Amino acid sequence: MGDSYKMQTEEKMQKILHSLQEVFNQIRSGKATSSLFDRVQVDYYGTPTPINQVATISIPEARMILIQPWDKASLPLIEKAILTSNLSLNPSNDGKVLRISLPPLTEERRKELVKQAKAEAEKHRVSARNVRRDALEDIKKNVSSEDEEKTASSEIQKITDACIKKIDTALEEKEKEIMEI
Repeated sequence: MGDSYKMQTEEKMQKILHSLQEVFNQIRSGKATSSLFDRVQVDYYGTPTPINQVATISIPEARMILIQPWDKASLPLIEKAILTSNLSLNPSNDGKVLRISLPPLTEERRKELVKQAKAEAEKHRVSARNVRRDALEDIKKNVSSEDEEKTASSEIQKITDACIKKIDTALEEKEKEIMEI
């Protein structure tokens, strides 16, 4: 019985870590990355479509992003999607491709982004603790012996500690990436 709690908890913790990574991919650092556009949707023939499904995104330089649509008619749609996103990017359209030059981040903006990353990490830590709490409640309701409860609870705590450690490590890496000049 304890193994099913362990597996369910590990699965939920993996989802939390995956969610955090997706959120961190959206937080801009000083370097160009195609993952900035993972959540930007283009209204492609009436269907919201991710940019990477209608264009090739490349990084020719550290602070330059090149977006080349497969269908030239979609170029203005991609440009509009980027301009209306919350990324604060201004693409340059030459009729064939979009060039996006990433300006260096100011110290103030870097601090704001680090603050945002810390807030997201804390939200995900809270989620991990909520998963632990729910698992411990289920264990208390469904196990037959006190020894089994202690063993299962100990396993759940280890899984939670490992998840929070991974969240902290991801935050440290994101902070370092944001603060790089």
